[in-house]
Amino acid sequence: MKYNVISIGEALIDFTDIGTSENGMKIFEQNPGGAPANVACACAKLGLSTAFIGKVGQDMHGNFLIDTLQNCGVDTSYMVQDETVFTTLAFVKLSENGDRSFSFARKGSADVMLREDELNYETLQNTEILHFGSLSLTDEPSKTAVLTAVKKAKEAGVVISYDPNYRPLLWKSEQQAVEAMRSVLHIVDMIKLSDNETELVCGTKDIYEATDVLHQQGIQLVLLTCGGDGALISCPEGKIMVPAAPANVVDTTGAGDSFLGGFLYKLCTENQGLCNITKEQAQSYATFANRVAGYCVSGRGAIPALPYLKDITE
Repeated sequence: MKYNVISIGEALIDFTDIGTSENGMKIFEQNPGGAPANVACACAKLGLSTAFIGKVGQDMHGNFLIDTLQNCGVDTSYMVQDETVFTTLAFVKLSENGDRSFSFARKGSADVMLREDELNYETLQNTEILHFGSLSLTDEPSKTAVLTAVKKAKEAGVVISYDPNYRPLLWKSEQQAVEAMRSVLHIVDMIKLSDNETELVCGTKDIYEATDVLHQQGIQLVLLTCGGDGALISCPEGKIMVPAAPANVVDTTGAGDSFLGGFLYKLCTENQGLCNITKEQAQSYATFANRVAGYCVSGRGAIPALPYLKDITE
């Protein structure tokens, strides 16, 4: 089977803070998440053919994640369930404006235990785009597994999509994160990063300079999200800033992932997944992607709040 997009990396549970109980104790809502899983679901709900590669535990949370991805239309045939590890957990605290802070239960958990011998190499060659994020690079054996997958796909002519997605609590040091996040730039065709990650990834806070640094690494297409200010898209024809869509922000979890899902949808349906787009296309694709993100942040959780195509077109 030929896929539009395959995502590889972490699928996890976001336990999202939704207030306090009658006894004054925190209440957390179980939400499916993990940036690569979010991207796969965003693409699938919009109508693309997608698959997800990753590892979850043989537990209630792992079952829930597989069911969730399947219900979104994602092929989970290449997900691994392992009874020797537990499904990765993240606890998310929301501020009044919807911004997040995190705490993780991830040491030795399922997503970092994906092994190279658990990959299906034929599948990696049967997709237009392979997407991955930097959290797969924090620990072995997932680091080697994901890097091997990316290199195999690249050799087969697959477009490589990358999200640095910096989470400081999951790295031993900022320096380790910087080295790892920058180490893969030379094999990436397109990148989605946020404005607060440009200094770590590019060595500058200036978003326009940052896109130049990334192009110098050989990256064709840069999607640089700037929260409520919209997104800067830098393509071979030039740069364009696209305003954010109006949104009633409840929870920003999955905002960048939903934006990327919307952009990938346009790339696959209107440009055969290729990164060599014009400024006019960049503006059109980003406007659509901003609407997808605006819809997502108006609900709680990442995957549950992702729109179907009819939600955007209507």
